[in-house]
Amino acid sequence: MSTAAQNRNATSQLIGHCIGGHSDQTVPRRAPVFNPATGETIAHVALADAATVARAVAAAQSAAAAWAATSALKRARILFDFKQLLEARGDELARLITREHGKVLSDAQGELQRGIEVVEFACGIPQLLKGQHSDNIGGGIDNWSLRQPLGVCAGITPFNFPVMVPLWMFPLAIACGNCFVLKPSERDPSAAVMLASLLAQAGLPDGVFNVVQGDKVAVEALIAHPDVAALSFVGSTPVAASIYAQSAAQGKRAQALGGAKNHLVVMPDADLDEAADALVGAAYGSAGERCMAVSVAVAVGGSTADALTAKLAERIGRLRVGDGLEPGTDMGPLITAAHLAKVREYIEVGIREGARLVVDGREAPGVTDRPGFFLAPSLFDAVRPDMRIYREEVFGPVLSIVRVASFAEAVELVNGHELANGAACYTRDGGLAREFSRRVHAGMVGINVPIPVPMAFHSFGGSKRSLFGDHHIYGEEGIRFYTRYKSVMQRWPKDRGRGPEFTMPTH
Repeated sequence: MSTAAQNRNATSQLIGHCIGGHSDQTVPRRAPVFNPATGETIAHVALADAATVARAVAAAQSAAAAWAATSALKRARILFDFKQLLEARGDELARLITREHGKVLSDAQGELQRGIEVVEFACGIPQLLKGQHSDNIGGGIDNWSLRQPLGVCAGITPFNFPVMVPLWMFPLAIACGNCFVLKPSERDPSAAVMLASLLAQAGLPDGVFNVVQGDKVAVEALIAHPDVAALSFVGSTPVAASIYAQSAAQGKRAQALGGAKNHLVVMPDADLDEAADALVGAAYGSAGERCMAVSVAVAVGGSTADALTAKLAERIGRLRVGDGLEPGTDMGPLITAAHLAKVREYIEVGIREGARLVVDGREAPGVTDRPGFFLAPSLFDAVRPDMRIYREEVFGPVLSIVRVASFAEAVELVNGHELANGAACYTRDGGLAREFSRRVHAGMVGINVPIPVPMAFHSFGGSKRSLFGDHHIYGEEGIRFYTRYKSVMQRWPKDRGRGPEFTMPTH
């Protein structure tokens, strides 16, 4: 089929909304959806206006009372059926991720698995929602606590994990008895529609889960809507700060996860081959489009830096860049032409600022001779903390090596950055590793683990300007975020009271 014919078919394929259990094709505006490996438009996505968002929230609100009254056990059974459908349709969902995002198929499968783990955790909601009870605390009074749903919650999710990040949010929200409105990225919108379909097949009542496609207009409408009680966001730091401030000003709960500049400290005693392998995977996996990607290698000592740089350059030269659906591909394309141009500009900035470009991914084989939004891995050495490529989140396949003289200087460097999602240290020294894990200012820490993303029964979140809000995402922190704590005191007196008491009750 010719490119012109493919584009005509793409124009006719519209990815719409899912509202109240039904497909909604309302199209105030539309945007193209690309296959990043070819650069071709493969579909268009509807962009919601405020009225479309209002319909989705109204559908969620109308379902909220009945869903909140549904037993936790029944909610868990629906989620268990949903988990089974995710596993049965996993290959199809993974290919959909790769087609619209570009990451290699194995990475898309891994993304799905990490999301399914949160669904598995949410299936334990009858146990997770159990409160505490104190019998006869005094005067025939019992005291207990419970957690109740908030009502309508919303999630705004990024392009880099179109399945995993939504699964970090809505399974726990609906398990807790809330209804949910998901606004996925307009760059890879199809996965959200498939998730809605699978939830419906699992028996989720209409209106409990809704999808509105869109851009900034839809986000602002969700923030402004008075019936949205809580909002979860994952994206860049400037947007996270804005969403948190706007939501808090309106009395909404908000957890807004922002950008990252994740450091991996390599000590002189580390296994350098192991560290280099870890850095290549953590820096260049998913083309660096991960909020937990390692973008800074902190080499302690000049000989460590020299050896590490050589090992990284040798490994980078063996990586295969191409279509994520092609077997043997290590790294796929970036998400859009605009993002590709942005990352290429960061490489130019690094050169102008005096960093040494060891590996230039702009002219690598397989990049310039094929269509699509490709950039091969790039490596900078001698990067300084005052450089833009160090200070800012590049969000692409660019790794910077910063040289320091000591462990203390390495910790000071990590702690001096305003973004503090994750940090890692490679060493054979247990005492030094223990000190690193306690002294470093990051929300997630890895010791000989390059990407320390917590399991579903822990919680994910950074520190400083990588997280706005009091709660991390998923795990027990997720339960707290999506519920309202209530304390109940109860007495059934046997005899008439002795009249009013005006002192503070103490027994």
